[in-house]
Amino acid sequence: MIMPRTVVFTGPSLNPVEVAHIDGATILPPVKRGDLKSIRGLEPEVIGIIDGEFHQSLAVSPKEILPFLEDGVRVYGAASMGALRAVELRKFGMIGIGRVFRLFSLRLLDCDDEVALKYCPCTFQAHSEPLVNTRYALRAGIRNGILTRTEASKIIASLRTLYYPERTRSVMIRIARGIVGCVRAACLEQFLASRPVNVKNADARMLIAELSRQRLKVPETPRN
Repeated sequence: MIMPRTVVFTGPSLNPVEVAHIDGATILPPVKRGDLKSIRGLEPEVIGIIDGEFHQSLAVSPKEILPFLEDGVRVYGAASMGALRAVELRKFGMIGIGRVFRLFSLRLLDCDDEVALKYCPCTFQAHSEPLVNTRYALRAGIRNGILTRTEASKIIASLRTLYYPERTRSVMIRIARGIVGCVRAACLEQFLASRPVNVKNADARMLIAELSRQRLKVPETPRN
């Protein structure tokens, strides 16, 4: 069977090393403005956008993705920048995958910085926590009786006032201490350490699983 020519942009949500198993795929770092133009020569049949740059460089624009959709290229988005662009371009055929995509498409989330984080460009190691991950982590705390919904909402509200690189786990726990007290904040910290929550990573893996299912021969798209 022939794997369609595939390009995947990923980074902190799912380390590129973890997707090296996709036969014949070109794995690239987080997409930025101009990167899609540079892959034209690869004639991709499938593009998976997971991560993208926000403030380090200009973000990839919907107009850069549209020509690929018009040419019949299947473009998938999930987890981070991919989910945001999939919401904007779903009516043009971009395919969104995962919970982050669903939350934005339902307008339950509406700020791009929900998925933003600070990370090392060499190793893709995260140095801050995306707000959307924290939301789900606190939701798990609610289900386990550590927090109330009101308390979790107050923690999120405080985090939203901070610039995204400052939204670290330690800062979140410090905020929690001021809301629920030291003892319960320590319980929350211990709970989250034992049961890490990473919605962006889970969504990215869903996208990769979808691409891996496409190990079939794809009819050649006519090209001018």
